[in-house]
Amino acid sequence: MSHVVTTTTTTTSSSSGGGFANLGYTRSVPGLLKIAQVVTLLIAFLCVHCSKYWTDYSALRYFEVVTLWFLIAFLIFFIMHMLRLQSKIPCINWTLTEFLHYVIGTILIFIASIVVAVKNGGVSALIAGSVFGFIATVLLAISMWTSYKVTCGSQPTSAAV
Repeated sequence: MSHVVTTTTTTTSSSSGGGFANLGYTRSVPGLLKIAQVVTLLIAFLCVHCSKYWTDYSALRYFEVVTLWFLIAFLIFFIMHMLRLQSKIPCINWTLTEFLHYVIGTILIFIASIVVAVKNGGVSALIAGSVFGFIATVLLAISMWTSYKVTCGSQPTSAAV
């Protein structure tokens, strides 16, 4: 009796290329949202930071700290997705970590934007910073919602009838 052994190899290639960076992520919806968030937070930070006429030092400093913190955090998440680092550090649940950053960021940036909107004193740079803060809040809420569907979405349940 003769046996035939067949070996099959499967090669998969992604559309983003098999290189060092995942350039396809920049063209995906989550990637574009992260780029928009980082740019919006940068503009909001710069509007408030470069304003010469501060009406309330502590309130505007709070806005700067919050926007700069989440700007750096989302830039790190973007770089992690670009370089596929989340697969190299599997001990951390990255989707849950990102979701929690979105929740906290949405709340804190919304509060900071309200504070700047109230304390702007009619200074146009502070008004612009507040508006970009509200735009960033909306973008973070969208990302939070899409991240929630991935992290805590509907789990398949099997009910015995």
